[in-house]
Formats: sequence, structure tokens, C-alpha cells
Amino acid sequence: MSARQIGFARDKALIGMIHVHALPGAPRSARTVDEIADIAAAEAELLAGVGFDGLMIENMHDAPYLRAKAGPEIVACMTRVGMAVRAAAPAAPLGVQILAGANIEALAVAHAIGAIFIRVENFVFSAVADEGLLDEASAGPLLRERRRLGAGGVRILADIKKKHSSHALTADVGVAETARAAAFFGADGVIITGGATGEPTSLADLDAARNAAELPTLVGSGATDESLQELLQRADAVIVGSWIKRDGLWSNPIDHDRAARIVEAGRG
Repeated sequence: MSARQIGFARDKALIGMIHVHALPGAPRSARTVDEIADIAAAEAELLAGVGFDGLMIENMHDAPYLRAKAGPEIVACMTRVGMAVRAAAPAAPLGVQILAGANIEALAVAHAIGAIFIRVENFVFSAVADEGLLDEASAGPLLRERRRLGAGGVRILADIKKKHSSHALTADVGVAETARAAAFFGADGVIITGGATGEPTSLADLDAARNAAELPTLVGSGATDESLQELLQRADAVIVGSWIKRDGLWSNPIDHDRAARIVEAGRG
């Protein structure tokens, strides 16, 4: 498997996360849409400039999240942000996630801005997340909507055993079985994470998913400059969000030196 199957220029890809500031209507919203877009564009330019292979936008600051939906204002603003990011880093492949589990909305944004993938929670099975019960797997409705929109170029990267969740409902279904189910239901790749944002991804889980599903396998949390080489030996791509921020805290601004350092580690 290879990151090229998703649309990246390399077999092994490093994806920089842009945590979009709180959007209008979210409890922590404090900036205009233009300000939010400008900040995201500046971060995109920085990440592309130090050598990241791709970028991803996510409305992380919108906590607490709505469950499996997002209003039209979120779709509109994420589209505005996505276009600003595309203009700032036109050569960088782009991905979209809208929390929490607003997968059809993310697909619409990705299709509108020319993104190559969306990150999808709850693609198969159910989970009890911190925003509530994600009771309906999204694979069926999501792939039908992708067909209806003619958005076949947008890859579906499915989180396996989604972070910030309890998986007691599916405790008898392991990582490998979940990855196989995602492949059977039409995912274009699978993402493995730790239990929460910034927590290391289990190498055993990563190996289990990679061996179970003939799909590109990505790391979705916890990568550092020290762990990156080992992760890239097992995964086709790594999404980096927390470690590139000042002091390694996801809510801080991106630190140029840390971002450059992890790219150097990946190229090593």
C-alpha cells in the first residue's frame, strides 16, 4: 500500500493538521470569518513551506461538538477556510474533517474546494463518544451521497475505533475486524489513533489494521519527531496536529521550528 493511492506525491506522506479557530455559532467563537480564514491560510503556507506532503482542516475549536451533524454556517465557513488554504498552498493535497462525525457535510466541503480526502468517524459500527452515542454507521449514506454528488475523487479515510470514545458496544470486534469491515464497506484508507488527541498510536493496532485490510493505513494521533520514523515503517501516512504546535499543545499556534523538525525526521 502507498500514500499515492490517496493522491499524495510520495509513498509515505506527512499531513499537517490545521485546527480551524472556533466558527460562528460555536461556544468559543471570537473571530470573524475573514480572521479565521487568514489564520488558517498562514498556517497552510507555513506547513507547505517546511515540506509537509499534505494539509488537513478540522473544526477542532468548535467544542463541544454536535453529534453527527453540522449546521449550514459551519459548512459555509469551512468552505471559505478551505478556499483560503487552497490559495495559500495550491500544490498541497488537502483533506477535511468536520466534528463530530459530520461526514456528509465534510464531503460537501471537500467536493466544493477540490480536497482529495475526508476523515470519517463512525464509518462502520457504533461508539459512545464524548458528544454522545454514534449509533448509525455512516458508510451507506455517505457513499451514496458521494455518488450522487459525482465526488468520486474524494477519498474516504475511516477512523478505526475512534478516539475520545468508549468501544464497549463493540468490545468483541477487534481492530483487525473493524478494518476489514471498513474495507468491505468501501473505505479508501483507515486511520489508527491513540485514545485521545495527542496520545500515541498503538503499534500493535497499526500492524493489525495494516495486515487486515489491503488499504492505505494512516496514523491519526500522537506522532513526534522521535516516533515518526518507526510509525512510517508501518504506516503509509501520518497526520500531525499536536506536536507541531507551541509546547506540543494542539490549541496553541503552530511552531515553525517544531514543524520543520518533524519534516526533517520524516525525511531521515
